[in-house]
Amino acid sequence: MKQLTKAEEDLMQLLWELKEANVAALLEKLPEPKPAYNTVSTIIRILENKGFVDYRKEGRGHVYFPKVSKETYSKHSLKKLRDGYFQGSFKSMVSFFMKNNDMTIDDLEAVMKEIQKED
Repeated sequence: MKQLTKAEEDLMQLLWELKEANVAALLEKLPEPKPAYNTVSTIIRILENKGFVDYRKEGRGHVYFPKVSKETYSKHSLKKLRDGYFQGSFKSMVSFFMKNNDMTIDDLEAVMKEIQKED
């Protein structure tokens, strides 16, 4: 799976939230200063070429929707982070985040309880 640029990821976040949208709807949701319509359209086409987005024709335009789920992309990104910076060690990665984000043992235990609830 290809990595997304910041601009691509911002648009994917919106598409995951909205489920589907045309370029105008995406542009409306973007914060100020808003990029040009053509810029958003170009980024959407790049996302389509990367396999993240598909579309259906609606009238004279297109309605875009995600082909890759947020969960799938999150798992891929986390694995890339773990492998690239923590030599593949989840333990090292968690330890790093605990030390650098002032997490307590209670915080970690709360996370573990959440994980166990989901299983």
